[in-house]
Amino acid sequence: MTDFGGYEGKLVTIERFILDQQMAFPEAKGALTNILYDMALAAKIIASKTTRAGLAEILGSAGEENVQGEEVQKLDVFAQRTIYRLNDHTGRLAAMASEEEEEIIPIPERFELGNYVLLFDPLDGSSNIEMNVSVGTIFAIHRRVTAHGPGTLADCLQPGRSLVAAGYILYGSSTMMVYSTGNGVHGFTLDPAIGEFLLSHPNLKYPSKPKYYSVNQGYQPYWTPGVQAYTEWLQRDTPEKKGLSLRYIGSLVADFHRNLLSGGVFYYPADTKDPKKPGGKLRLNYEAAPLAFLAEQAGGYASDGAQAILDIQPTALHQRVPLFVGNRMLVERAEELIHVHDRGAA
Repeated sequence: MTDFGGYEGKLVTIERFILDQQMAFPEAKGALTNILYDMALAAKIIASKTTRAGLAEILGSAGEENVQGEEVQKLDVFAQRTIYRLNDHTGRLAAMASEEEEEIIPIPERFELGNYVLLFDPLDGSSNIEMNVSVGTIFAIHRRVTAHGPGTLADCLQPGRSLVAAGYILYGSSTMMVYSTGNGVHGFTLDPAIGEFLLSHPNLKYPSKPKYYSVNQGYQPYWTPGVQAYTEWLQRDTPEKKGLSLRYIGSLVADFHRNLLSGGVFYYPADTKDPKKPGGKLRLNYEAAPLAFLAEQAGGYASDGAQAILDIQPTALHQRVPLFVGNRMLVERAEELIHVHDRGAA
């Protein structure tokens, strides 16, 4: 049963919820809460396009590649522009950074600067839009570390432990915004009839009995012995758990969201298939760290196979890392098996 934390039977908008949280945590007052409002507005605008993408003629490729060498989709461009334009002029941010941009995104000189930086993946899994598969937006918010002036690379290259908020928006059969400011994980579903996000999933926690594991098993021949052994362990009944069922959508936000609700683990390990990506595919700053923050707030854990994702100090804006995220017991077992099989430990 969902714990509504005193909201049972009440219609609670995201605005009311954020205001209530702000009263309990006055350090979040003002700029941070307004950034969350801005992301909720961005979610509504992006959702209005993802749900009618064919009619809006914004399906397909934009005819260019992003900094990752990946084909940019038209919806990527729209989502990127929407989030930027809703946040560039507010006086709440010192800088932004996006998976789609090679360098940090400065705040235009004509606007005031704020005390936060916003990092985001504007539309994760956008290539799935044409197949009507769920996609998502991921965002992370840090307090700047520089004292004044325009935001710098140092403001963006902070470990996940320094996050003050993170979240994602899932565009599927319904649109959901899930976020945390370090006080639990809370989910809101967009009611299109009234145009408001309503509290639907407060105080989300990973179920104690996990059901699923999520991984692109087509890459299994390219995995290390440790990851191979881990996958085999997940499939078997063991004293700790029943064998898990494979569920893989191929959209990170959707896979993460399902496992958060049902219990399980998502992993995208490093592999030997692409020599250009020895550290895995997923980006530390835009994907792994914000989801790790949410996972720990929900009682789970995220690791690169050797250490906590939240403890990794970024060294580059588009740094890639292996990612294992979900129920703590499952992720810790991944670390154990990788240590034994891949690092020669006894």
